Amino acid sequence: MTPLDLLDIDASLSEEERQIRAVVRRLVADRVRPHVAGWYEDGQVPARELAREFGKLGLLGMHLTGYGCAGSSAVAYGLACLELEAGDSGVRSLVSVQGSLAMYAIWRFGSEEQKQRWLPAMAAGEAIGCFGLTEPDHGSDPGSMATRARRDGDDWILNGSKLWITNAPIADVGVIWARTDEGVRGFAVPMDTPGVAAREIRHKMSLRASLTGEIALDDVRLPADARLPEAIGLKAPLGCLTEARHGIVWGALGAARDCLETALEYATTRTQFGRPLAGFQLTQAKLADMAVEWNKGMLLALHLGRLADAGSLRPHQVSVGKLNNVREALAIARQCRTILGANGVSGEYPVMRHANNLESVLTYEGTSEIHQLVIGQRLTGVSAFA
Repeated sequence: MTPLDLLDIDASLSEEERQIRAVVRRLVADRVRPHVAGWYEDGQVPARELAREFGKLGLLGMHLTGYGCAGSSAVAYGLACLELEAGDSGVRSLVSVQGSLAMYAIWRFGSEEQKQRWLPAMAAGEAIGCFGLTEPDHGSDPGSMATRARRDGDDWILNGSKLWITNAPIADVGVIWARTDEGVRGFAVPMDTPGVAAREIRHKMSLRASLTGEIALDDVRLPADARLPEAIGLKAPLGCLTEARHGIVWGALGAARDCLETALEYATTRTQFGRPLAGFQLTQAKLADMAVEWNKGMLLALHLGRLADAGSLRPHQVSVGKLNNVREALAIARQCRTILGANGVSGEYPVMRHANNLESVLTYEGTSEIHQLVIGQRLTGVSAFA
């Protein structure tokens, strides 16, 4: 499929997986690439319109079953994330948060009534979801969350705030996590409920083609059936994060591939000192090293995807994938920028946009340090989190 596939990894994919990848790649070429530089520069994105188009192709919650979801394999979902993020990390985030966080939480922990109410509309892109876990003072330590839910008769009263929440400014439903007397619990909160307010976060330097917000919860009264009945303890939201991180393992490689393909094209057509940049040994060394890391990342992503499809993928393995692939993707984007020289910072090329986006991907849904500690605990048997 691409000259970057030095190891013929494509041959390890099924025909169905390649077809799904091709469909998503065409969608990104037609619907995202012509506009994304402008979305990024303006800090705006037609998220609802995109969600409906993604819904028509079955991309939203595509790895879930039932309720209008496609029931695709984990590898097919990963390939879709790769192609989406080759367009832009913010676009992939729209799909990831919708499907792997908000929809997955309801699908995995919700009641049948909650599933019927929300999932078909979310799969079609007619309803947008967000996932409220991170707080202004609690990012990597969600166990210390300050948002509270208390019983009042048969109802629940929620108070608190959530920050850096993708899709929040336009969401119809928020999966909100709160501390109760019985521990952490999750709630499916209609965003038009009195006391819920979502404010868009502006002036971002990264993920500008993505809608990010702050959610304020002021004496929000919810009926008893708003609680996700199977979501008990902090393990529930962390399980959702593991689900979403798998998509990031693949998605980051899409951003890296787009940078590499751009750098290859530029190096073979840009002439300096009477020869193409690609004719210089230092340029070839850069390209070779980056291509090797990209191929290693692809092998890792494919292995984790196959484990997921076999039902044997474990959280620490996802941490290995997220830590390695995002870290290497960011290094690739930065190196590709050097090949493009001053043009590397121009919005006419995607490289700096990808690099800026990957700075956020590096720290959201688990910073590199958190994933290092997860891996360290697996190696030593000793927790270094506290």
